[in-house]
Amino acid sequence: MTTSTTARRLAAAALTAAALAGAATVPATAADHRPHRPDVQITRVQYDSPGREDRSNRSLNAEWVQITNNTRRPVNLSGWTLTGRDDRTYTFHHYRLAGRATVRVHTGIGHDTRTDLYQDRRNYAWDNHIDTATLRNDRGRVIDTASWGYRNHR
Repeated sequence: MTTSTTARRLAAAALTAAALAGAATVPATAADHRPHRPDVQITRVQYDSPGREDRSNRSLNAEWVQITNNTRRPVNLSGWTLTGRDDRTYTFHHYRLAGRATVRVHTGIGHDTRTDLYQDRRNYAWDNHIDTATLRNDRGRVIDTASWGYRNHR
């Protein structure tokens, strides 16, 4: 075998190896650019109760935060909190959110079910103009937030 034949074979092998390595990294790179969806997240907030805001229980319960479990496994939310900008806090007690399920946390008074929880408040929890709902786990770690309104404050 001549030197030029050996050089050509080595060059071909190097190019093939580089092409294979490059092809192998494409799926990983593409996967890294997909938006991350948290396991549990705030998926919707109805902060402005529809209709007349008269602090009736009906109006208070039309204000809610929707939380979704995006995993297949149930998540124990006991000890988790949902807090607004003014530090009004709702604490989840003995509640397990099923896999791929959603729960709405209403402001007013009601009977808790699998799909609806109630803060049992007699006043609105969320500001209609500017606020942030923060979901924290039982260790105080921020899991997700949802904000609305114009932010021009210090």
